Amino acid sequence: MAQKKHKPQEIIGKLRQVDVLVSQGRPVTEVIRAIGVTAFTYYRWRKEFGRLKSDQVKRLKELER
Repeated sequence: MAQKKHKPQEIIGKLRQVDVLVSQGRPVTEVIRAIGVTAFTYYRWRKEFGRLKSDQVKRLKELER
């Protein structure tokens, strides 16, 4: 299976989308499936990026390099 490399801004957008849909009452598993990632990927992203804003993510990635 080919891996898709998501950009940090895309990840932040998808995490925000999950937050919105879950707050509307949809189950987390259904929402994760809707954004097109696995549950493992979602929870890994949430652990890494948490509540960061996109500009903070850019800075974090630059510091890691």
